[in-house]
Amino acid sequence: MSDNPSATLTASTTFEPVRASDIQLAQARISSVIEPTPLQYCPRLSEETGVEVYLKREDLQDVRSYKIRGAYYAIANLSDEQRAAGIVAASAGNHAQGVAYACRTMGIPGRIYVPVQTPKQKRDRIVVHGGDMVELVVTGNNFDEAAEAARADSAERGATMIEPFDARDTVIGQGTVAAEILTQLTSIGKSLDTVFVPVGGGGLLAGVASYLADMAPRTAIVGVEPAGAASLQAALHADGPVTLEAVDAFVDGAAVKRIGELPYRIVERNLGRIHVMDVSEGAVCTEMLDLYQNEGIIAEPAGALSVTGLKEMNLQPDSVVVCIISGGNNDVLRYAEIMERSLVHRGLKHYFLVNFPQEPGQLRHFLNDILGPDDDITLFEYLKRNNRETGAALVGLELGRASDFDPLVERMNASRIDCRHLMPGTPEYEYLVNT
Repeated sequence: MSDNPSATLTASTTFEPVRASDIQLAQARISSVIEPTPLQYCPRLSEETGVEVYLKREDLQDVRSYKIRGAYYAIANLSDEQRAAGIVAASAGNHAQGVAYACRTMGIPGRIYVPVQTPKQKRDRIVVHGGDMVELVVTGNNFDEAAEAARADSAERGATMIEPFDARDTVIGQGTVAAEILTQLTSIGKSLDTVFVPVGGGGLLAGVASYLADMAPRTAIVGVEPAGAASLQAALHADGPVTLEAVDAFVDGAAVKRIGELPYRIVERNLGRIHVMDVSEGAVCTEMLDLYQNEGIIAEPAGALSVTGLKEMNLQPDSVVVCIISGGNNDVLRYAEIMERSLVHRGLKHYFLVNFPQEPGQLRHFLNDILGPDDDITLFEYLKRNNRETGAALVGLELGRASDFDPLVERMNASRIDCRHLMPGTPEYEYLVNT
């Protein structure tokens, strides 16, 4: 490693593969600070999928995320000169907590940049973990903008940038998750058939793939991205990392516009054993709620990506599968939105623009003759406040069953009342529902 204090710890121009021996060395170095997380058998998911499902509980780390592994290992490798110059980091929230923890533990001053969409819960935890050794800067509309500001600061002050995923030491540190998984399965006489890995910038996937390539080459790896930020798939289609025009920031821990260069190279060299997929944000919300209600696991959106991917794959019956629950930093204030997105995903929540004819009794007709016995009105708002019983209204309905939707639409079409279904993802839906 360079002794230049202004060095940025990123992927080098010359590709150097990450080996299992590198990861084992990192595991030995961080083991005095970072204890192994549980690998828990999940009866519910095993019964639902027909495979033997284990959950790797990285949400139980001190900082509630696997990110502490790569952050701590990268910072532990800094020279005395680099430590004295201080460090800079950018993060959607979880990497920042790992950096903050390491700064306070090692007595290194740090400045951490997070985007404005980072949940308050994550911001507060960064401050707690970093104490007086860390300064928190909130800037940019997404991770990439925050990272740009952090790199500019690093260059100006001569501080070392600790990258969240696109750096060799970071990837090596994240790979210790895979090392623990194999050790834990071996201790109970099991071997790993498939592992589901959440994907944002690609650091965890790269670390897991690197370790398994040497130690369990027959293991299948499934990388799961959010549909609104599928930067790895975009890179694979373009034969190299590309920058997405926009991302859905809901899965904040994986809302990255551009996959890391080093993770991409590692994934590219392991495509024979890696399958990459994306899942909708609504499906992620459904799995978050199921994990909470059934297993008592408070997973953040990125933390539920692996389980969401599991539900959408057909696997060999009775095979041994591990899903990495990558983080549990979820703000309780987000649960209303999580429930809403889940209901929409499951076909239970719908919005309509209802234009009532200019005659009395139409609202009563809508309630009595169009709505089904199990349909609940969750929102009713006239678009013009001086219209009552006539004019257009925004109506939100929660159905008892998804199968009730087609009969509801048939009754609407047979009525003189004009009802227009608002489709998620359209400008009209986003404007009327989210404003």
